[in-house]
Amino acid sequence: MRRFGLPIVVLAVLGSVVATTPVANAENNGLAAKPPMGWSSWSFIRKAPTAAKIDAQADAIKSSGLAQHGFQYVNLDDFWMKCDSNGPTVDGNGRWVADTGKFPGGIKAVADHVHADGLKFGLYVTPGIAANAVKNNSPIAGTSFHAQDIAVTSTQEKNYNCKHMYGIDYSKPGAQAFIDSWAKQFADWGVDYLKIDGVGSPDIPDVKAWSQALRNSGRPIHFELSNNLSIADATTWQQYANGWRTQGDVECYCGTGGASFPLTDWKHVSARFDTASNWQQYAGPGGWNDLDSLEIGNGDNTGLTSDQRRSHLTLWAMASAPLLLGTDLTAIDATDKAMLTNDSVLSVDQDAIAAKRIVKSGNNQVWVKKEPSGAYVVALFNTGTSGNATITVTWSQVGITTGSVAVTDLWAQKAKGTVSGSYSATLRPGETRLIRAVPTS
Repeated sequence: MRRFGLPIVVLAVLGSVVATTPVANAENNGLAAKPPMGWSSWSFIRKAPTAAKIDAQADAIKSSGLAQHGFQYVNLDDFWMKCDSNGPTVDGNGRWVADTGKFPGGIKAVADHVHADGLKFGLYVTPGIAANAVKNNSPIAGTSFHAQDIAVTSTQEKNYNCKHMYGIDYSKPGAQAFIDSWAKQFADWGVDYLKIDGVGSPDIPDVKAWSQALRNSGRPIHFELSNNLSIADATTWQQYANGWRTQGDVECYCGTGGASFPLTDWKHVSARFDTASNWQQYAGPGGWNDLDSLEIGNGDNTGLTSDQRRSHLTLWAMASAPLLLGTDLTAIDATDKAMLTNDSVLSVDQDAIAAKRIVKSGNNQVWVKKEPSGAYVVALFNTGTSGNATITVTWSQVGITTGSVAVTDLWAQKAKGTVSGSYSATLRPGETRLIRAVPTS
């Protein structure tokens, strides 16, 4: 085994304010009191989802025991809809239809299977109205209006699969009714989570319309925005959604021959440290900073070492980010299953507090949050790709000013005794140490 040098790094504090229990300030639909946990199809299945594949992943969440540890959403991402040369094909009211070659029983049949496993079902949409709806001048359900009354054909909305989506003029009668009818259809299918992709600041009217439509759909539906949202509009995302992607895709798209593996690499994961820090203040009950999929489940095949995968989950947990697995859960790796069923670590995510980064010095970082019990959760990271580092943080930097501290290593799930003054950890490249520190006085 290669031995690395051990540079001692005593880190300086960047700020003295520790993240504590936040006040709810997000979408008022009563959902997402805690960050959602589950699975999403994009990372592994990508452009080839089928009913059988989604059903199999749902069954795997149940049979593996992940559901018992809080993983509950099964989200079908892009490429579920049928396309022709003019974009998404539509029903009689201008809404996308499922590709029955992939989903012979329709989307509701998949949702029913997921629900039968005791889980929740998520689906995917993009902003605007389909060109085929405009071409057909589809009537808007429940109104006397039609697609051509609300479409802005000079605006091309982003759609990564079928393309050919036009903008909507929400000042026009029938515009909100169109989104309402689509949301009601999703609710009738059994959708519990909706991701709207390809939205940005110019699409705030779409975000508002979908937020209203989902609240009025008759079914509780978590509303997630994607991707790479502008932090300048963070308070708007807070107001109208339950989560928002803070960066581009975590996938590296670096597999050969079109294969999914590797799903990501350390460069794409470690880029989230600065983003999580920048967005920290906007997370809280009702709405969360979404760092993208969690690529843990298939061992080293995902493109990360075991140390990097633990750091991956630790950062997401410290940020109280959604934990949506992107891996193949029908072939779950034993090491990764142990990570994903470590309730001591998962509880850090589910405490619903986004940690503050108090230290950044080269590859060495320290993050802190204070839980309602008075305990502090502290994460130390060596984000480098070579060279061990010994990281030392004082209790005063953490926010503990008097007495000694009882330390528990959350990954090892072992008490480490009482520690006075400061805490140190020597970490391999990509390794983390996650502790709960309880003042004894």
